[in-house]
Amino acid sequence: MIRVEGLTKVFRRPRTFSGPLGALRTLVTRQYEEKTAVQDVSFAIDEGEVIGYLGPNGAGKSTTIKMLTGILTPTSGTVQVGGLVPWRDRSANARNVGVVFGQRSQLWWDLPLIESLRLVGSLYDLSAARLETSLKKLRDLLALDDFLHTPVRQLSLGQRMRGDLAAAVLYEPPLLYLDEPTVGLDVLAKEAVREFIVETNRTGRTTVILTTHDLADVEALCKRIILIDQGKVLFDGAIDALVNEPRRLMVTLESEPQEVRGVSRDTEGRYVFDIHDDLPGMIAAISAEHSIRDLSIVEPDLESVIKGIYAR
Repeated sequence: MIRVEGLTKVFRRPRTFSGPLGALRTLVTRQYEEKTAVQDVSFAIDEGEVIGYLGPNGAGKSTTIKMLTGILTPTSGTVQVGGLVPWRDRSANARNVGVVFGQRSQLWWDLPLIESLRLVGSLYDLSAARLETSLKKLRDLLALDDFLHTPVRQLSLGQRMRGDLAAAVLYEPPLLYLDEPTVGLDVLAKEAVREFIVETNRTGRTTVILTTHDLADVEALCKRIILIDQGKVLFDGAIDALVNEPRRLMVTLESEPQEVRGVSRDTEGRYVFDIHDDLPGMIAAISAEHSIRDLSIVEPDLESVIKGIYAR
């Protein structure tokens, strides 16, 4: 579905000068500053994959997405999306992709939601029969009926997000870009959005690229992530390959022992044991030597792993 090779984007802007004649000097001087936003990025995404495209602020995520959608032309490198070069075939590419920006809406602010959806159907030349079929399916999946005739400006954030998702998939694009689709949503609204993405991917083989800072979204939806920082790809692979730390057994003892050999302690004073195979045997061995007050099992989580990568 997507093939990216050696993708690079360098932004070039005039150097600015301060002082009484700074504006004039800026105007007549041909000095420029360059900022590399994306540097030699390569990856391939197959049809039907759900990919988490992750990175800290300023890592190059949005710049990459803008090149994939045809908004920006790269400085160098090649991109093919569904066999098209996005910035050369912008109209054809736009018909094959749906986009949701969590902090921007593609709906018409003063119109009822249903009218916005009908306008999107007209923009993409949907027949009346196909439009009604798509609307019926989306009304059921996203529970739109309660606010379908409400002006968009009166919708809550969760309702507007569901409306934006409906607009993005109304014409059944094979590729969906989601930029922070659950930002600011409550727990129930987040779950509704995640379930819709899973169902859309399952029934339509829709390829999904998800950029988000909410790693719960990634763990719920993605099997593979691409991790980018300072414009470069740091990791591309399965989440399981990144989160390869062992599970840990956290033990609180009844009294302070003189020594528990070879074991570290966390900030709460619990003893930390790495779990490899025989968990019941480990617990039995510990309880044979010490009186246990409490114990818990901690699974490795994606957030702590990625936080460590960013810190390094």
